[in-house]
Amino acid sequence: MLIETKYFGEIAVKEEEVIHFPQGIPGFAEEKDFVLLSFEESGLFQVLQSTNAVDPAFVVVDPFLFVKDYQFKLDDTTLKQLAIKDENDLRVLVIVTVKDPLTTSTANLHAPVVINQKEKLAKQYITKNQQYTTKETIFNTSSKEEEA
Repeated sequence: MLIETKYFGEIAVKEEEVIHFPQGIPGFAEEKDFVLLSFEESGLFQVLQSTNAVDPAFVVVDPFLFVKDYQFKLDDTTLKQLAIKDENDLRVLVIVTVKDPLTTSTANLHAPVVINQKEKLAKQYITKNQQYTTKETIFNTSSKEEEA
């Protein structure tokens, strides 16, 4: 199917690539179908793009690449909603607020996007972990020498 995207213009995506958000995304309850598109070959930064409209389109990253000890526990309701039976089917992404320069960009570690890759079901999960905020700096811009 053809979709109009925010960053790539009109592109073709396969129906099996569509990820369904049964409850939508907070602030976008009517938007339930998205695809993941890569900005570059490495796929470090991706776009979670609505299949119905140009917006919303969220820049997302794998938080575990930036925050070594990032962790949260999914509640039983979410495990059932997303039909998660095997943690290997799980993929976690966080929405990034891209800033200039890029190193000042922040990520929403408080509400990751949780995807069951096998079933193509997802939701933005608000964690109970109070140590994370919606605007966490993910790029470590200070070096050990600067701190010494």
